[in-house]
Amino acid sequence: MLVRGALLAVLCVAGAAQAAEPGLARIADAYLVKRDGRVLWAAQENERRAPASLTKMMTALLVLERGRLDEPVVVSRAASREIGSRIGLRAGEQLRARDLLAAAILHSANDACRALADSGGPTFVARMNQRAAALGLRNTNFVDPCGHDRPGQYSSAADLARLAEQVMQHPEYERLARMPDTTIRTLDGRRRFHLRNTNALIGHYAGAIGVKTGTTGRAGYCLVAAAEKNGTRVLIVLLNSPQRWSVTPRLLDTAFNAAM
Repeated sequence: MLVRGALLAVLCVAGAAQAAEPGLARIADAYLVKRDGRVLWAAQENERRAPASLTKMMTALLVLERGRLDEPVVVSRAASREIGSRIGLRAGEQLRARDLLAAAILHSANDACRALADSGGPTFVARMNQRAAALGLRNTNFVDPCGHDRPGQYSSAADLARLAEQVMQHPEYERLARMPDTTIRTLDGRRRFHLRNTNALIGHYAGAIGVKTGTTGRAGYCLVAAAEKNGTRVLIVLLNSPQRWSVTPRLLDTAFNAAM
């Protein structure tokens, strides 16, 4: 694996960018780049850091593994009071689990995410950690299902890459993650919500297929990005990357062109 300086050299050799360009002098506090499951470059990939809304990948994984996506979910009072990114759900409203999942993945909506978690019962977070252990995520612990900064909530770039690979095995997650936008409705049809994907790569980088964005004060700007070209898939995890949207396309290009 190459350290940050070596990665910058690779980028320069590939002609993707110059090391002095903004966003490349400091890629991220921790990062990992994989092509077809093999690590190309990484730095601080096992360091425990706040995962922000990348946490929602685990919430989504449990929801997908439970199934019953067309069943109604009642929005809890706690969900309606969620802060941060939200779509404005009201306590008592009912939506399909599939639509709440869309809001959590595309819009990173904390109220939709919390409604899904609450519908899973009081042991939901404990089951998130059980699933993390089963996946071998040794540097991961969840306290909050949506990714708020909480004491004891942490993950690593390597663990989040493994989690992303697992959740993207579900066609429904990949379908939602690669959508530019969509509209969902309450079951009674009285309210509708237009969702726009927070992933700036979708619709702008050829082959982009997901995966999840995240931002909090403690975590900084985070991203798990994936793209596929000619049967080759590249996965990137960036934790606290101030210029993630300028860095990621260059990393993707270089990873697709790198010799194996």
